[in-house]
Amino acid sequence: MQHLNYNHLYYFWMVQKKGSVTKAAEVLCLAPQTITGQIRSLEQRLKGAVFKRVGRNLEATELGELVFRYADKMFSLSYEMLDILNYQKDNSLLFEVGIADALSKALVSRVLLTVIPNDGSVNLACYESTHDSLIERLREHKLDMILSDCAGASLKFPEILSKKLGECGVSFFSAEPISLPFPDCLEQRKLLIPGKRTSLGQQLHGWFAEKNLNVSILGEFDDAEMMKAFGYFNRGIFVAPSIYRHDILSQGMVLLGETTDIKEEYHVMFAERMIQHPAVKSLLATDFSDLFAGRDQSIKDLGNRITSL
Repeated sequence: MQHLNYNHLYYFWMVQKKGSVTKAAEVLCLAPQTITGQIRSLEQRLKGAVFKRVGRNLEATELGELVFRYADKMFSLSYEMLDILNYQKDNSLLFEVGIADALSKALVSRVLLTVIPNDGSVNLACYESTHDSLIERLREHKLDMILSDCAGASLKFPEILSKKLGECGVSFFSAEPISLPFPDCLEQRKLLIPGKRTSLGQQLHGWFAEKNLNVSILGEFDDAEMMKAFGYFNRGIFVAPSIYRHDILSQGMVLLGETTDIKEEYHVMFAERMIQHPAVKSLLATDFSDLFAGRDQSIKDLGNRITSL
């Protein structure tokens, strides 16, 4: 084998990563026929098939699996090289951060402002989406770091490092006060809670049973903002991590009670190559205990200013 066309190899690698020629074509902005032709040229060069048809799907052959393992290392390194070269932007170090859409904006800004220097040496770019989407973008070298309220998915990928920033209990809110003490008051109105697939939803169901609470659930939500929106329109009692209480109280809601028997955790995830990035190093060295315990004065002042508007 005198020469290997790396474009052919790249197209094969992208098809295997995306799971189909059609999806790879969308990413590469090419016609599916073009990619198919390029893969055939690769197979001719390798003197063997890299894909086999299984029903309507393509699966890598034994040769394809071998080639993909090497191609994955090659192109991952090439993306890493481009990341390092692209860090420099207008004499600033580019820092691209993914933010889980369920997180409080006040919380995220407080964490990031703690580690971004005031001298302009770091250029911050934020991207908001779901946790799963952010993990995918991080693995594709499109992000440098993620802030999220769950870390489970990151444990499946050895190239992603994770650290727990902190944890807090949960609070229950309503648009109107309820005369009964907490937690008995939770039986007086229908509840809006996270779905059972979430860690918080599972903990809540266990806690209701432990406290012998005969609660009535109006709805379960994967989207925390949607759940709170129902609560803001006086459609039931809703639950949220206690660290968000200043945000929620600023919207005129009533705090019914809180518990630390249920914990919500917050994590930072980053690519291994980023461990020497100044912002990441600063974040890993910062103690956020006061922030997650609700003692952070900046968050309190923000809530007070919003309430006074």
